[in-house]
Amino acid sequence: MKLLLEKFERFDTQIVIIHQNKAYTYKQLNNKINEYYEKLRRSIDTSLVVALLGDYSFENITLFFALVKNKNIIVPITSKKEDIINSNIKESFSRFSIEVKNASLDIKAINNNQTHEMLNKLKEEKQAGLILFSSGSTGKPKAMIHNLDSLLSSYEKKREKSMNMLVFLMFDHIGGLNTLFNVLYMGSTLIIPKNRDAKTICKIIQDYKIRVLPSSPTFLNLILISGEYLNYDLKSLRMITYGTETMPESLLIKLKSTFLKVKFLQTFGTSETGITNTSSKSSDSLYMKLDSLEQEYKIVNKELYLRSNTQVLGYLNASMEAFTKDGWFKTGDLVEVIEEDYLKIIGRSKEIINVGGEKVLPAEIESIVLGMENIEDCMAYALDNSITGQSVAIEVVINNELSAREVKKEIRMYCKNKLENYKIPTKVILVEKTNFSERFKKMRLK
Repeated sequence: MKLLLEKFERFDTQIVIIHQNKAYTYKQLNNKINEYYEKLRRSIDTSLVVALLGDYSFENITLFFALVKNKNIIVPITSKKEDIINSNIKESFSRFSIEVKNASLDIKAINNNQTHEMLNKLKEEKQAGLILFSSGSTGKPKAMIHNLDSLLSSYEKKREKSMNMLVFLMFDHIGGLNTLFNVLYMGSTLIIPKNRDAKTICKIIQDYKIRVLPSSPTFLNLILISGEYLNYDLKSLRMITYGTETMPESLLIKLKSTFLKVKFLQTFGTSETGITNTSSKSSDSLYMKLDSLEQEYKIVNKELYLRSNTQVLGYLNASMEAFTKDGWFKTGDLVEVIEEDYLKIIGRSKEIINVGGEKVLPAEIESIVLGMENIEDCMAYALDNSITGQSVAIEVVINNELSAREVKKEIRMYCKNKLENYKIPTKVILVEKTNFSERFKKMRLK
């Protein structure tokens, strides 16, 4: 944190954040951090857990780092749903909540004297902490606790570089925070979108000459479906990075043929272990290498295991069964490996569809169906079946007036020579949009 604050002083009048058409300098950022820190240290003791309510803004970012300076354990909460906010506050053992209202800090004490041994460890070591919650798509969201000082130190060797960067993933997501930390350590400029929709993002790329777009396959497909990429000048784009979920090969081909001069890079990381450096075999390949010196990996029964210098201390509200005794994190991601250590994410172990003992990966089905001319989007998932245990169901978004029966017939005919019979969808449901989270990640589990 000390090095970061020194960089803020050196970057001085450079623009650090642009939000709602207003620009802020590194000097303003530093001054605001110090202003908030003086208020915090009089109100909140070090080492206490503090819930920070709200998404990206100049004020929330400065508040985040004021809490780091005060050695607090921070819980970013972007949801506006009361039940999620209350649940996250409770599960994280928060003692205070803070929300910026009209540029003032609304600090509320929470009547909760309980704690956890991992929180006590950070207190003993006088370290700041970070608590992130999993998406909860496979059950109760897990509260993961990081040593935040250690996590931030992993960015200290970033080369300084002046460029505009768009933050797409949210304030409570490891990928979004990774963008934020990269920007600040490089001395670049962070562009905060007002909304996360295709039109807004394309306009920002045009207006601010964005060179790198971090996104998810689901959102990239929404850009194609919307046609907004045709309405704006996106020639500044040099790279699109994608992650958080499996990319269908047919979608990558569509994207590459649409953005001919853009390099595509698959990123990879988990909330438990942080973001790793990757290199794709090529722009139109789903194979990548994990290159980070901060992380190591191995593959056990086709599942990717990770171990890193920046991984979580543990879960506050769940068992540690996802970790081995010697510290390996079982990601749940299934991989395929080829020569020279290139690997491809082929799906999630918890999303496998078991058809009479035969294993089916939803991503494989989706990639095939997305190759059809009239299919704009689709999502495959398991359907209970009294004979085979499960069968394949698929939701589809189409761009014509065909009936569900006609679409099903077309899909089955198209898949006949491309998939084994047990992989061909038995149920086809027409939808206006597939089910995805506010993090633009498909939610297949029903």
